[in-house]
Amino acid sequence: MTDTMKCPACSSEHAYQDRDLWVCPECGHEWSGAVEAAAETAPDAGVRDANGNALADGDSVIVIKDLKIKGSSSVVKGGTKVRNIRLQDASDGHNIACKIDGIGAMNLKSEFVRKA
Repeated sequence: MTDTMKCPACSSEHAYQDRDLWVCPECGHEWSGAVEAAAETAPDAGVRDANGNALADGDSVIVIKDLKIKGSSSVVKGGTKVRNIRLQDASDGHNIACKIDGIGAMNLKSEFVRKA
């Protein structure tokens, strides 16, 4: 039994175990300790496309909607295929670096592409 279990809803340290569930007396939230332990040990899901498929460096993706290019009058049309993407860690959400024919190098958000 883990004595340092905290409530995931309110972060209370007063949670207690009742059979196979953990209970928080402050907010009334109940959860399974096995689910939380599995979530902590699960590997990072990585970058996912709009449909939930995992993306990797070198994959090809298809843009799912028209995207305006900031600072330009150009538009990346929905259905444009982008080859050989590179994944990057970006704080602004643009986690795909790529080169689009006719436009050049740019960054995309993974939520606007699907795996080809």
